[in-house]
Amino acid sequence: MISRRALEIAAAVLTGIFGVVVVVSSFDNGIGWSSAGVDAGTFPFLTGIIIVLGSLYNLGQGALGRGTLAIVRVAVTPSELRRLAGLFVPAAIFVAVIPMIGMYLASAAYVFAVLALPKRQSVLRALVIAAATPLALYVVFERMFQVSLPHGALAAAFGF
Repeated sequence: MISRRALEIAAAVLTGIFGVVVVVSSFDNGIGWSSAGVDAGTFPFLTGIIIVLGSLYNLGQGALGRGTLAIVRVAVTPSELRRLAGLFVPAAIFVAVIPMIGMYLASAAYVFAVLALPKRQSVLRALVIAAATPLALYVVFERMFQVSLPHGALAAAFGF
């Protein structure tokens, strides 16, 4: 079981790391003023500082156990954790396979996995939705916006 305190501390640490990454990466773009005005990294730097400060505040609140829900001892039960993993694990696999098989095949597989495998939809309906998803992505991004989504190593091997 995961306590609410542990969950709040973990969330504060993760958002704090994200804020530090934003701050550090903004130095590459430059912060401050130049002859053209505000440098490109100034606003990301300020945003990162705000994220870090908010994370430190949340870390303090979580560590001290203050707030209206501080008396909640368990934030996630084992059954809720399984349901959460049922969404997170396929999403993590989806992101991991995009460089290999591309956005289109990965999105079709992801949609099928989250619809058919937990028995939320029939297999036929899940297949139809899984086939329509990459088609919609292709029409919207490649044709309408003319932005190429990652095709992956598999498409490169076949010459696409």
